[in-house]
Amino acid sequence: MQKISVGVLGATGMVGQQYIALLAQHPWFEVRYVAASPRSAGKPYHEAMTGRWQLAGAWGPSVGGLILEDANDLAAAVRASRQGRLGFVFSALEMEKEAVLSLEQAYAAQGIPVLSNASANRWTADVPMLIPEVNPQHTDIIPVQQQARGWKGGFIAVKPNCSIQSYLIPVYALLKAGYEVRRLFVTTLQSVSGSGYPGVPSLDIIDNVVPYIGGEEEKSEGEPLKILGQIRNGRIEPAAGPLISAHCNRVPVVNGHTACVSLEFGTKKPSIEEVKAIWTGFSSLPQEWDLPMAPKQPIILREEANRPQPRKDRDADKAMAITLGRIRPCPLFDLRFVGLSHNTIRGAAGGGVLNAELLKSQGYLG
Repeated sequence: MQKISVGVLGATGMVGQQYIALLAQHPWFEVRYVAASPRSAGKPYHEAMTGRWQLAGAWGPSVGGLILEDANDLAAAVRASRQGRLGFVFSALEMEKEAVLSLEQAYAAQGIPVLSNASANRWTADVPMLIPEVNPQHTDIIPVQQQARGWKGGFIAVKPNCSIQSYLIPVYALLKAGYEVRRLFVTTLQSVSGSGYPGVPSLDIIDNVVPYIGGEEEKSEGEPLKILGQIRNGRIEPAAGPLISAHCNRVPVVNGHTACVSLEFGTKKPSIEEVKAIWTGFSSLPQEWDLPMAPKQPIILREEANRPQPRKDRDADKAMAITLGRIRPCPLFDLRFVGLSHNTIRGAAGGGVLNAELLKSQGYLG
């Protein structure tokens, strides 16, 4: 199989670095275009990253010599596309929301598909916000998006906020099994890598918990409803429920977002054993797609009383699996559990790569 040439916008940031690392040996995609801020533009990637690379593994052997472009220079991206060096881009841009929204749409208008980690286009009504195990059918809106905007070949698809991965996939598994989930009470314990680099100052987070992350609770309460929604009249209409109340906290953990969840069912209530069986058996991606980044078992259950733990469980199955534990009755609602996911892989770059694999399998990339 000839690999698709891809680009990474924001290639020097934390999520951009994770994209570079994950794509180093990818069987379908090859990084041949990197872009960042104007101050990094013109430098070889290896030079720009001296002293800035934050990951244990190295970038791919061909990436270090790539010359960084200015992500704002749309003409450079168009040239690369015409030269066969850029089939689509992963957007890990760290800019003001309006600037990201405008720039991503400008790339798409030039026929370059954009798969974004940024929040700017998440609430654009005709842009799918994807978790492949939950709403792969939302890619059906891409032709509608292209027709409405006059884009030929280009489109935008986004991934959701990193913190919701640890509980939305288990909740969807229960919905798919036929159970109504009415309300969720969620407390997230989110790692410092979620704020990028250099992130939270050490004197603010060491020996401390910060009970506020700007905009995070609104994302945690709203984005699941769009993901669970339906395409109607050329737009994705959010689902009416479940009603979600979220408390989001920053904790002194490097990687891994934990969520403590209580949920309320409708009139039909499964037993604990039925819930465990649903989660253990959950898999919604067709096996014939054989997506390289997809976990073999999306949900992993731990029976130990003190699991999941970020240090022990965040890397499960390529760091793409959701690990659940402490599944027990809830005296306030019906059921409570603890969920864990790797925020910079499952919740960020790995989720973006999985979205690209989904879109390729559906014929939108190639």
